[in-house]
Amino acid sequence: MDMKDRLKIPRQPMPEQEARVRARNFDEVPLGYTPETSKIEALRCIQCKKPTCVEGCPVEIDIPGFIQLIVEGKFIESARKIKETNALPAVCGRVCPQEVQCEAKCVRGKKGEPVAIGRLERFVADYERATGEVAIPEIPKKTGKRIAIVGSGPAGLTVAGDLIKLGHEVTIFEALHAPGGVLVYGIPEFRLPKAIVAAEVDYLKKMGVKIETSHVVGKLSTVDELFAEGYDAVFLGTGAGLPIFMNIPGENLNGVYSANEYLTRSNLMKAYKFPEYDTPIVRGRNVAVIGGGNVAMDSARTAMRLGADKVYLIYRRSRVEMPARIEEIHHAEEEGIEFHLLTNPVRYIGNDKGWVIGVECLKMELGEPDESGRRRPVPVKGSEFVIDIDTAVVAIGAGSNPLVQSTTPGLNTNKRNYIIADEETGQTSREGVFAGGDIVTGSATVILAMGAGRKAARAIHKYVMSK
Repeated sequence: MDMKDRLKIPRQPMPEQEARVRARNFDEVPLGYTPETSKIEALRCIQCKKPTCVEGCPVEIDIPGFIQLIVEGKFIESARKIKETNALPAVCGRVCPQEVQCEAKCVRGKKGEPVAIGRLERFVADYERATGEVAIPEIPKKTGKRIAIVGSGPAGLTVAGDLIKLGHEVTIFEALHAPGGVLVYGIPEFRLPKAIVAAEVDYLKKMGVKIETSHVVGKLSTVDELFAEGYDAVFLGTGAGLPIFMNIPGENLNGVYSANEYLTRSNLMKAYKFPEYDTPIVRGRNVAVIGGGNVAMDSARTAMRLGADKVYLIYRRSRVEMPARIEEIHHAEEEGIEFHLLTNPVRYIGNDKGWVIGVECLKMELGEPDESGRRRPVPVKGSEFVIDIDTAVVAIGAGSNPLVQSTTPGLNTNKRNYIIADEETGQTSREGVFAGGDIVTGSATVILAMGAGRKAARAIHKYVMSK
């Protein structure tokens, strides 16, 4: 096919579950490309001499390379091309905000729609897994260096994958009973199936990565004790899992949850699989979710699937300022989530038994931009109104868990207690201690945490080999 014809091919839509059906089940929403559709979409890539899409990828995937292999029908080889720099392609193909990263830099997007890079990545990763042709790369001779990784989220898993391929001995210490970090406790099944995460983790294990679950560093052992046990370097990828509330009246009422607890109960503890898993979780009929990010969308869509009649998403700015992915907002609206934009809760109302029965809100209007660059919401006087609810989920961000910082002398943190680390290397104020992901940046995306992990892995390799 010549270039003129390739330029005429429209972006291929992703088939997905019908909204009314999926709003009541936890099955994955997008159904994925077929081999035929993926080849058609791959033909849209014009194989630029200077591929700007790669500049937009935090883990430096050879995007034109893996797409050309799809055109040639070499799906397994395409998956392996991605895995040269990304150990979690099936995860990234589902949850990365490609629209503001690689696809935002795609030349095709200047006069039309960009190539669906994320959908193609997901396709080849799923194809490789489904065919059972997952190849374990050849691991070089052991260096004798031991690396401890604290946390098995996207940053920790990336560091582990990169360092094991360099011949180091790698052990991940995970506080929870299952590896995956935010990928398993934070992101719902309908957006990222747990079996996908388990398969990606299993790939790392087959390469030789050791994982110790239910091991809380800061309690069972400290960073200093890990060094005393013979580890040559430690990477801290503990994430941002500390719930943040608004500090408004009524937040201590029964039925008011942090998104962290609500999603962890549903996802990691499998409340969504009732009665197979009898994990206690509130099944509200009228649920308010506070926030406008991906976690808020995940919470609202989970509440609907757990049987709610009404789910209200309350956000203090307008739709334009919402940090959630456009696709997640679109899916939430399709599934019947009611958006109350330019609205801010001011207090929760309880009954005489201590349960929440309503949330009082104020209408807002947008003023001048604040330090985030977004226009600051300003209350409209006299605009108070009440929404009747029986459950509220607060999804306005998360803070840093202080456990590792408080048990590691000499580890510098900022005023929000996030670890201070060099942006290019992950090096902290403690020699041999590196950090990356949400514990450094605050809540961000999976792929940015993975990008930080790649940089830290390079720096850790250089550090341990120079000793």
